[in-house]
Amino acid sequence: MSRDWKPVELEELDRWRAVPDRLRHWARTEPDRPFFRCGGDWLSFGEVDRLTDAVAGALAARGVAKGDRVALMLPNHRDGVLSVLALAKLGAIQVPLNPYLKGEFLRYQLADSGATVMISDAAGLAETARLREALPDLAMLVAVDEPVPLDAVAFDELTRGDLPCPDNQVVATDTMAVMYTSGTTGLPKGCVLSHGYYMFLPRGWFANGWYLPEDRLLTAMPMFHIAGQGMTLMASLLAGLPVTFLPSFSASGFLDECRESGATAAFGVGPMGMAVLATPEAGTDRDHRLRISIFPPMPAPQRQRFEQRFGVPVVSEAYGQTECNPITQSPVDQQSARTGSLGRPVPWLDVRLVDEKEEPVPDGEPGEVVIRPREPMVMFDGYWNNPAATVAVSRGLWHHTGDTARRDEDGYLVFFDRKKDSIRRRGENISCAEVEATIVRHPKIAAVATHAVPSPLGEDDLKAWIVTAEGARFTAPELHEFLAAELPYFAVPRYVQFTPALPVNALGRVQKFRLREQDNTDAWDFDSLGLVIARDRRR
Repeated sequence: MSRDWKPVELEELDRWRAVPDRLRHWARTEPDRPFFRCGGDWLSFGEVDRLTDAVAGALAARGVAKGDRVALMLPNHRDGVLSVLALAKLGAIQVPLNPYLKGEFLRYQLADSGATVMISDAAGLAETARLREALPDLAMLVAVDEPVPLDAVAFDELTRGDLPCPDNQVVATDTMAVMYTSGTTGLPKGCVLSHGYYMFLPRGWFANGWYLPEDRLLTAMPMFHIAGQGMTLMASLLAGLPVTFLPSFSASGFLDECRESGATAAFGVGPMGMAVLATPEAGTDRDHRLRISIFPPMPAPQRQRFEQRFGVPVVSEAYGQTECNPITQSPVDQQSARTGSLGRPVPWLDVRLVDEKEEPVPDGEPGEVVIRPREPMVMFDGYWNNPAATVAVSRGLWHHTGDTARRDEDGYLVFFDRKKDSIRRRGENISCAEVEATIVRHPKIAAVATHAVPSPLGEDDLKAWIVTAEGARFTAPELHEFLAAELPYFAVPRYVQFTPALPVNALGRVQKFRLREQDNTDAWDFDSLGLVIARDRRR
């Protein structure tokens, strides 16, 4: 790919606040500027503008209007990116769905959003067909690959149309997407996200040097997630950065993809960075053009190992949610060695840590992270069709994140745990995240997840699920001795269960609700085995 485009000036980034306006800007001023690729050839801004005009016009001719919901159920795919931008032009509301949804999980999100159109691949359309009778609002199916079902329209047919894109006067306050949360504590909630919020999402990334105006981006983050759309697609659109969307993540092939694309900034999540680090060392480890790798969250020792091996720094100190992102972030030159650091709060938010009575907690004590905006359109607009849930997280005019953290003396937030994962045991608060970070340091342990189980003494007991390294084995006394040496007495798990793998979602996050559903039949019970730590034992 030739480099015949000029970097945009950073001060230009806030001038366009609706997504279609920014695409049209590049198509008008630099139509040949490379925009994106996903499993194929590069498309320029001019080509994307033309193709998305055609798709928007064709959908409008088939009855899709401003405000209608259109579901996108795809892995990273060229036509998925085009769909996001075409729907933005039309003023329709995209509903990005995890392509692995099935049955009731899929039916609920389609029904709750009131989607009238589904754009998907063969697997997604086949699953949708099974549910069609239970989805009376779903009027049209669009297929991105062959064979095209008899009751569906081919996406390629939409791109070949010549009907004009309607001018629906899309503005910043219009809804761009309804993006569903993971639903780990109940039914998923649809976050209502405006065009203005989408355009604001990458602001901290440029301000803190995570992205620069001359970068070429690469990511395997899914487009059904805010990371793929907000931090990558919108960053590319704002600053005119070429971006490669990988159809899927491969640890062994990640550096090859970076080399082939000429990427200077690679974006993933901590588990992806750890997986790349775990690949066998090679003489080509430093044969790339990467300026920066972005893998939040990733412990400082692993970040240092990654930089030493691959010759590229890792940044990971950031925190956010679909509802608001980022909430905290550290500049490139201020990444710290603090374990679990999330960085400092961004300047366009008020951020507090509060206790159960909504009172601020002192530095060093864990409290729930609550936020409120200092500027418009820097957060979501509430939960779709669920005012009760919106009110529930907005107590006292502060949005409650459900996450707990500590603030240190320098103003950095240090992650403590999901509020629902925090454990009260033997009169002490336990952070599952901190316990897991300690346990996984054992060389025979590849992965671990912990959660609370009911205790016959009241409060909670702690259970650990452990994935051992290949070929590794433990005896109960051996493992207990390690845990007792490394953890305070109240944080040593009572139960340990070994498993070949932990259940994870598309971002590599452990789905603890699936672990909680299982009993302790196959677990070691250290208490029953007589492996008990005296309360006065100190580290």
